Amino acid sequence: MLRILSWNVNGMRAALRKGFAEHLQLLDPDVVLLQEIRALPEQLPKAWQDPEGFEVRWHPAEKKGYAGTALWSRTSMDDITTGLGEGDPEGRVVSAWIQGVQVISVYLPSGSSGTEKQVKKEAFMARFAEVMAELVKAPHPVVVGGDLNIAHTEKDIHNPRGNAKNSGFLPHERAWFTELLAQGWSDTLREQVGDVQGPYSWWSNRGRARELDRGWRIDYLLANPAAAAKVTGAGVHRPGGLTVSDHAPIWVDLDLS
Repeated sequence: MLRILSWNVNGMRAALRKGFAEHLQLLDPDVVLLQEIRALPEQLPKAWQDPEGFEVRWHPAEKKGYAGTALWSRTSMDDITTGLGEGDPEGRVVSAWIQGVQVISVYLPSGSSGTEKQVKKEAFMARFAEVMAELVKAPHPVVVGGDLNIAHTEKDIHNPRGNAKNSGFLPHERAWFTELLAQGWSDTLREQVGDVQGPYSWWSNRGRARELDRGWRIDYLLANPAAAAKVTGAGVHRPGGLTVSDHAPIWVDLDLS
């Protein structure tokens, strides 16, 4: 069994101070996909620059304290690449082969802070969709995980009506996600939990949203058909989103036997 965990840590240095290690130990993943690390490896405590038991590939942004992704694996990683086939100064995509599975950590831009950011987000979405259209056809298992900054349906957000005009729940963003699934990608968590409200993976710091579980599901682990056939379970670890980050870690289990 291969457990893949994805987590937007909202700053790796802060996450380590807030109990990241304890939740990591509890979930016991084989592969870890991190987003929004917001740090260079040398800015982390020495023990976490190259954490024991993992092979690590950090992919920080060129701008300090911003964005960045990473991949950790308990077994060797091969063919490590970054970006979507071009430069990636914000550290938004890192990919590797692990135990015959192509695993990709991705952090889509947020468009919530204004029109310019939304334009940038949509440019990334367009390029990302092109790459995903090719990956979904791969004969080998592919798992793409991370913070996509989009809640797909009304089941993925606490207040759909109030957020209908907000970035992350705009009609064309949701249609873009629908098209990803139409390509053949499986939303592994939704496939496991069924047609229920949530479970959410991100909560605002305002209005007791975390305490009352008024959140958004914007973190995903997507599987191509070859990987989806091997999925045995998936979930959200809400406690990690209450204490460590504003995002909860999500996980999927694959049976590689």
